[in-house]
Amino acid sequence: MGEDGVPHLVYVSREKRPKHGHHFKAGAMNVLSRVSGVMTNAPYMLNVDCDMFANNPKVILHGMCLLLGFEDESSSGYAQAPQRFYGGLKDDPFGNQLVVINRVMTEGFSGIQGPLYGGTGCFHRRKAIYGSRPPNLACNDGLSYKELKRRFGNSRELIESPKEVMADEFKGRQPWACEISSAIDISKQVASCTFEHKTCWGREVGWVYGSMVEDVMTGIRIQAMGWKSVYFKPEPSAFVGCAPTDGPGSLVQYKRWATGLLEVLLDRDYSPIAAARTKRLRCRQALAYLTFNVWALRCIPELIYSLLPAYCLITGNTIWPRASEREFLLPAAVFVGYNLHSMNEYLWCGLSLRAWWNNQRMQRITVVTSFLLGLLSVVVKLLGISDTVFEITRKEQRHEAGPNAKEDEPGRFTFDDSPIFVSGTALVLVQLAALAAAAIRLGAGSGGGGLGEAVCCGWVVASFWPFVRGFFGRGRYGIPWSVMLKAGLLAFVFVVICPTALLKHLH
Repeated sequence: MGEDGVPHLVYVSREKRPKHGHHFKAGAMNVLSRVSGVMTNAPYMLNVDCDMFANNPKVILHGMCLLLGFEDESSSGYAQAPQRFYGGLKDDPFGNQLVVINRVMTEGFSGIQGPLYGGTGCFHRRKAIYGSRPPNLACNDGLSYKELKRRFGNSRELIESPKEVMADEFKGRQPWACEISSAIDISKQVASCTFEHKTCWGREVGWVYGSMVEDVMTGIRIQAMGWKSVYFKPEPSAFVGCAPTDGPGSLVQYKRWATGLLEVLLDRDYSPIAAARTKRLRCRQALAYLTFNVWALRCIPELIYSLLPAYCLITGNTIWPRASEREFLLPAAVFVGYNLHSMNEYLWCGLSLRAWWNNQRMQRITVVTSFLLGLLSVVVKLLGISDTVFEITRKEQRHEAGPNAKEDEPGRFTFDDSPIFVSGTALVLVQLAALAAAAIRLGAGSGGGGLGEAVCCGWVVASFWPFVRGFFGRGRYGIPWSVMLKAGLLAFVFVVICPTALLKHLH
């Protein structure tokens, strides 16, 4: 609150509930932004998801100090806190605590233009949300009433608020001077779904439409205008929420992220490549964004590297040098070096070796399941067959995990009949078939395949061990028969038909 009793900071909570349209979260945020613009002209906004809460009593002080502590406003378009979670399972069995990615990647962003906008735990300058450039790059107080109306809509009360905020003319008063009933009527007007038609809401103003990760795209838009962002991680943590504690919830969450990030990459205006080429997003910042935007595309090389060794064991061929050859040391060194490097990152962050293995295992599972389905969703959207659909992440708590607490095994992977499990199950069946074929061939003394291929197949099976256990599990811990039948058909096509057809083509 200011000295005059008028709020200088407005709180906005992002509610997660299903609604038609894949950009409903961005639309809801824009509605809240418009309504708050009518009710208050506070120049700062706090955005927190509805399932998160403030964990630090001085979090407002920490966030506002970072917005007010720079002489140049462009250095602090928004202040982002890392996502932290309560009630997390020991050693992060589902790989969704985001500890290392926040410590390594997000702090790395801070050295360029600042961290990406994570959709929650973020303090914004309202003028940045309203599409205003930093003061050192453009004059923001010269917009005519006609231009303001085109950008923000027909509400006179709503126009007055961004006009004051963008021009830094905070007069310490409410933008409406009327009875509360009139204010409610005005709020209903600006909250309507049709209010933003033929305005700049959703592209140049507010949260950006066109992606399931509207937060990342909005952050790119803000940084592309010349703003920087800052990262703060007070102790205790600023905000905490809950993460999925089962298999389906974790994979659905990553599938949504992968789908949305690929949509951002393909966006005409706000992909990192376009923003770096035509706007003020730095090249290094664009490259940092791309490490996330290509998540869905990672499934292609991951599947190739997972299936090639299996193909070699099935057909008796090799792609790696023999273990007796010196050239074998090169791929072996890459394999060992990568794992030692990632292991060191987890130890540096204070995590255990078990947590490292759980995250490595979940990375393999996520890429082949969630990222693959995310890629297919975007391909279907580009072909005009179907639009991408927002799926709510189920975040059940451990006491909700089953009807009988004694039957529950916290941290054990669970399954349902979702298509997201088909590709992972099929991949495991292919690997097991390849290892069986190699063992039979080795027992018959006919040779074929090599140590490198066997190690690769064994590594995939070890990574997908929750799926192997799922073949013998019961209830929600077992893979449903519908998933196994679909996966078995895919594995049969690869094991029997694909190698035969390929060999005939090569000969």
